[in-house]
Amino acid sequence: AQAVWAQVVVGADCTAGLSRLSALPFEVMAAPQPVGLNDSNGMMKNRVGTMTLTQFIVEDTQGDQQLALLMNAIQHACKVCANAIKKAGPCDLYGLAGVENSTGDDVKKLDIIANTIWVDTLKNSGVCCLLVSEEEEEPIIIKDAHKRGPFCVAFDPLDGSSNIDCNVSVGSIFSVYRRTSPDDKPATVKDILRPGTECIAAGYSMFGAATELVVTYGQGVHRFALDRAIGEFLFVEQVKFPQDGGKKIYSCNEGNEHSWDQPIRDFVKDCKNSGYSARYVGSMVSDVHRTLLYGGIFLYPADKKSTKGKLRVLYEGFPMAMITEQAGGLSSTGMFLGKIGRIVEVNPEHIHDRCPIIMGGARDVNAVLKLYA
Repeated sequence: AQAVWAQVVVGADCTAGLSRLSALPFEVMAAPQPVGLNDSNGMMKNRVGTMTLTQFIVEDTQGDQQLALLMNAIQHACKVCANAIKKAGPCDLYGLAGVENSTGDDVKKLDIIANTIWVDTLKNSGVCCLLVSEEEEEPIIIKDAHKRGPFCVAFDPLDGSSNIDCNVSVGSIFSVYRRTSPDDKPATVKDILRPGTECIAAGYSMFGAATELVVTYGQGVHRFALDRAIGEFLFVEQVKFPQDGGKKIYSCNEGNEHSWDQPIRDFVKDCKNSGYSARYVGSMVSDVHRTLLYGGIFLYPADKKSTKGKLRVLYEGFPMAMITEQAGGLSSTGMFLGKIGRIVEVNPEHIHDRCPIIMGGARDVNAVLKLYA
């Protein structure tokens, strides 16, 4: 890991942290105005007048300095990852690292770099007591009482990395818990093996044509885009699903269709017969991001080979379900363990546990669930 890390010089501007609650009224959060590419004065006004993530953090912290430090660390990790990905080609960082991760996936060089960035940044924040990464077999427990705090963070440092070599959008996903065990002792895995309803924050960063950071604290969803020239995330919008369900788009890996249960197969067939468009990137961050902005539905159901689905609960299912619901959408497991329920109500049995995923606008998710009746 250190050898791969040494191949690239990464860095990001350190800024202030994010808060527990999104109490700031949407109306007062200044968004950028349309300007031409050659309108330097307009671009300057946007940079000066638009609400930055740093401002959002400072104004909305409400005295929770530890959570502010945590979210600052997450913001910093996203910037450093974006810089590393940008340099992947010239620094020979495409390709496999020759190992497998905790869930049996082939590890890319950038997986190792992104994991190092997230682990080191969160450790150095001084406010984390337990970390769970897709790339780590066991949880990372911070034992030094002087270097730990109240938060447990689960993260996928580089979601969709199988697409990285062909320059398809990838991202990072995270969820945050506040520990429940006494803080005078090291945290235990029980502090994070809890339903998603107990998450206090979640978000994802997407690295594509632009770098974006989408966050929720259970009070709506806010979207920020990185202005590389000034090294700061600028507010874009509050994310809300279209009331009518938005565009008619379904997103799933139809190569697994023969292994799905009948209601999922029937729903996809209905989509094809009713004029829906198929869109599937194969990176959860990209597919869910599009679904949030355009509408429609994203599915990664269980199948005969993966009876619990393929996506992990703590750092894929929970954060994306929390964001989807806070944006006005719905999330469900479909028929899972003998019942239909919300993704955030799943009780994970181990840190890399999995669950089926159905999420999107109410129009389409309800259409799927009706087929189970």
